Amino acid sequence: MKKYEEVKKLPFQNLIGISDKTISIHHDKLYVGYVKKWQEIQERLKTVDKTSANATFSDLRELKLEESFAANAIILHEAYFDILGGQGKIEGEITKAIEKDFGSFEKWLEDFKALGLCSRGWTILGYDFNDGKLRNFLLDAHNLYGVWGASPILVLDMYEHAYFIDFGADKKSYIETFFQNLNWQAINKKFQKIVR
Repeated sequence: MKKYEEVKKLPFQNLIGISDKTISIHHDKLYVGYVKKWQEIQERLKTVDKTSANATFSDLRELKLEESFAANAIILHEAYFDILGGQGKIEGEITKAIEKDFGSFEKWLEDFKALGLCSRGWTILGYDFNDGKLRNFLLDAHNLYGVWGASPILVLDMYEHAYFIDFGADKKSYIETFFQNLNWQAINKKFQKIVR
């Protein structure tokens, strides 16, 4: 599969507490839309006028900014969907790494959930290759506040489209439901792939 160019299918059928309608809108419209925009941007970059490049405004600048937005939207949505569909049973090597880097699993969980409540976009447990540690990150937009050299492992979408149909403004209930649906085997597999 060519990254960014092909739509990745959902790895699950149904979720607990998150409706099929929410998932359909989230995956089939929003995520698919980012893939299509990525393709459109790539086509436009082939013929963009580079002689008018300018830091205040130029077609090249705008296309490259939105390219990063679309690319990260694809990466983060796929990472979000890839870890759903489980029963929330916490297991695997990653739990030991979380305990090591955060002091305890409970401290990590408290921090991650609190970041979810104050996030406008994404809450991410990522592996930071710069120092070899797991860290929680908060992003308000797909292409804002990411850390170069960090790879997402456990991704929580906190944009309203991920929860508003089912939970209204009750972010806390959405976060709890998200954890009930986690596939820790998939999370552990992703972690092992990254750190090996």
